[in-house]
Amino acid sequence: MEDMNPINSVGIVTPQDFLFGATGEDALRLDCGKTLRNVTIRYETYGILSEKADNAILVEHALTGDAHLAGYHSETDKKPGWWDSMVGPGKPFDTNKYFIVCSNIIGGCSGSTGPRSIDPETGRRYNMNFPVLTIADMVRAQKHLMDHLGIRKWLAVAGGSMGGMLAIQWAISYPDSLRSVIAIATTSRISPQSIAFNWVGREAIMGDPGWNGGEYEEQPQRGLAIARMLAHITYLSDESMRKKFGRNLQDSKDYSFNFHKDFEIESYLDHQGTRFVERFDANSYLFITRAIDYFDIADYGDGDLTKAFSRIKAAFLVVSFSSDWLFPAYQSRELVKALLDNGLDTTYCNIESSYGHDAFLLETKSLGTLVSGFLTARHLEVVS
Repeated sequence: MEDMNPINSVGIVTPQDFLFGATGEDALRLDCGKTLRNVTIRYETYGILSEKADNAILVEHALTGDAHLAGYHSETDKKPGWWDSMVGPGKPFDTNKYFIVCSNIIGGCSGSTGPRSIDPETGRRYNMNFPVLTIADMVRAQKHLMDHLGIRKWLAVAGGSMGGMLAIQWAISYPDSLRSVIAIATTSRISPQSIAFNWVGREAIMGDPGWNGGEYEEQPQRGLAIARMLAHITYLSDESMRKKFGRNLQDSKDYSFNFHKDFEIESYLDHQGTRFVERFDANSYLFITRAIDYFDIADYGDGDLTKAFSRIKAAFLVVSFSSDWLFPAYQSRELVKALLDNGLDTTYCNIESSYGHDAFLLETKSLGTLVSGFLTARHLEVVS
C-alpha cells in the first residue's frame, strides 16, 4: 500500500485507553445534572510531544468518526484513518513538528464510554439509561485526557463539522488551555433544518421494531441504515450528485416499473446505509445527534454570540465551503463577525468546492495549505 510508505504515513498506530472517574470525587459531572463513573476514553497519538509540551494539537472527529485519525492498525488494513491525507510527516498536521491527539468522544461506540457500555451501578448496558450529553460534556471529558497526557496548553484544537463545534467549545470552556482553534465546515449552532434532519433520523431508528426501546442485541438495521442515508444526502451537494451519478440507471437500460433500486444514486445510498450498520451503534447515534441539537454557543452570552466570545483568547482559522448546505457559509461568517467584534485574531476562507459538506474531508489540497500556514504561524509564536 502506497500510504504505508513511512515518507508520507504515520504507519502502524495502536489505540490507547484512558480511564478515570472510579470514585465519586473524580466522576465526570454532566450538564444534565448526572455523573458518569468509570469513564473510558479511546485515543490515538501521532508524533512526539516536545519537552515543553508546547507542540500538541487535538483533532476532533465528526458525528460518526472515531479516534483512528491516521495510519493503520495492522499490516493487513486496507483503509487508513479517516483524515490520513492531512496527518503525517510533511502533511498539514505535520508529525515531524507536532504531537497530534485524537480521541473518540464519550457517547460514541468506538472505545469510549457510551450507551452500550456497562453501567457500574447495575452491571448491565446503559442503553437508554445513559445520560443525555452535551458538546460541553464531551470537551469536559477530553480535559481529563489532556491533564493525563501532561499537556498544559494545546497549540491548536481542530475539527470539521461536529469536530468544529467541539473545537469552539474548547475555546469557551477552557480559554487558557489552547492557543488556537481551526473550525472547519461548522457552526456556532445548528439551524432548525439541521435539527429536523436529526429528528427524522432518530425517528427512523426508534421506529424500527428491532430497536426495542434501545434494549437490542442486534442492531435495528433498517432504521439505522435509513438514518444514515438521510444524513448522507446532507453531506453531499446537488452538483456533486449530478456529476457523480446523474440520472444513471444501475443495472438496466430502462426503468423496472417497480420499487427496487433503479438509479445509481439509490444503490449508492443503500450501500452507505449497509456499511454504516456494520460499524456504528444505533443508540450512540441518538445521543450524539441530540448533543448536536443542543449546541448553541450564544447561550454563553445570554443569546448574544459576540458576548459569548468575550472570554476567548485563542486565534481562529474558520473555513467554509461554497456548496455546503448543511452548515452553509453564512453560519461561518456569523461566527467570524462575533470573533472580530471581540478583537480576536481571526482568519476566514470560503473555499470554492462542489463536494458539499463532505468537502472538509476531500478538499485536502486547498484546506491543507490554509491549515499548514496557520499552524506554522502559531508554532513560530511559541518557539520564538
